[in-house]
Amino acid sequence: MTPPQPTAHTPRPTLGILGGGQLAQMLALAALPLGVRVLVLEPDPHAPARLCAEHLHAPYTDPAGLSRLAECSAVTLEFENVPTQALEALAGRVPVRPGAALLERTKHRAREKEALRAAGVGTAPFVVIESGADLAGALAAVGGRGILKTSELGYDGKGQARVESDAELNAAWASVKGAACVLEGLVPFVREVSLSVARTAAGQLAFGPLIENIHREGILRTSIFPATDADTLEPQARELARACAQAWALEGLMTLEFFVVEGRELLVNEVAPRVHNSGHLTQDGGGLSQFEAQVRAVLGLPLTDWRPLHPTAMVNLVGVADATGEPVHPDWGAIDALPGTRLHLYHKAWRAGRKLGHVNLVAADAEALAARLAELERLIP
Repeated sequence: MTPPQPTAHTPRPTLGILGGGQLAQMLALAALPLGVRVLVLEPDPHAPARLCAEHLHAPYTDPAGLSRLAECSAVTLEFENVPTQALEALAGRVPVRPGAALLERTKHRAREKEALRAAGVGTAPFVVIESGADLAGALAAVGGRGILKTSELGYDGKGQARVESDAELNAAWASVKGAACVLEGLVPFVREVSLSVARTAAGQLAFGPLIENIHREGILRTSIFPATDADTLEPQARELARACAQAWALEGLMTLEFFVVEGRELLVNEVAPRVHNSGHLTQDGGGLSQFEAQVRAVLGLPLTDWRPLHPTAMVNLVGVADATGEPVHPDWGAIDALPGTRLHLYHKAWRAGRKLGHVNLVAADAEALAARLAELERLIP
């Protein structure tokens, strides 16, 4: 797809991003070939996106930084926990996509799940826990086993506790010091998949591919395209994504994470109002990437469905330490020598458990992908 060419009357668009981490970095890299200039507002002086975008080094609520963003063609975000004050300061001055209402919904698990149900989308059974009085009978209501999750701020397995008795539930509730939570019933799922949807302000919809995801210790480890049973599951996932996008008046891009349960039914686990870790594989499989799709949706540029043209996989690079606490590094040379690999590093300091980059792997067919993926997995701790 060719971007519109600027003229004296239609200057090149500018994109503001709240957040300057690796997602902002990859959004900026996708925007640059479209002739889009990118500004990121980010308090971290070592923000990864500073390498490919103008870095407004200031708090998210900084008036001067927000005024610079307000001069952009539109503003998007790389994470949902943006301070409410920042969104309020931008309101009416520049389009923010996704908007404040959708962000407030997806950053809070209880509101998100209630909104999913209202849109006709199935979820695991859940009970909202906002006070000690809500604990009585909650575990029985979700099937006797569940996961207590804080309603806000938890990610990559943080702010979560598995509970199988009332005593464990009470202890987990005490451990989060009374924070608002959601108790979700454990769903006997077969696998986990995800799919992204983008929508312009004019209402044009486009969809990403169905991607299969494998987690390790609460963090996404591997994503694979095409997903198992995609022919059956993808149409269902697209309809659920369409229902959410339209009911929530999405402007921009959001990603739905699903449980695949027996009978090939899809239940939504979580929604992220942005590009998603699982979609990183779209960078190297050919065709449009999720990052370009978000840029196009936010700026109202021509938009189409995006998916790899070849079987593709991604493996996350997460900081791993040995028994003494020293870093354990992947076999970089062997990874580089493996056919079809492409390394993406985030320029972040090493820390155990931190996402430091990812490796995308492309192959001619699913069998070759599976064989090379098994070899790649052996090279990454």
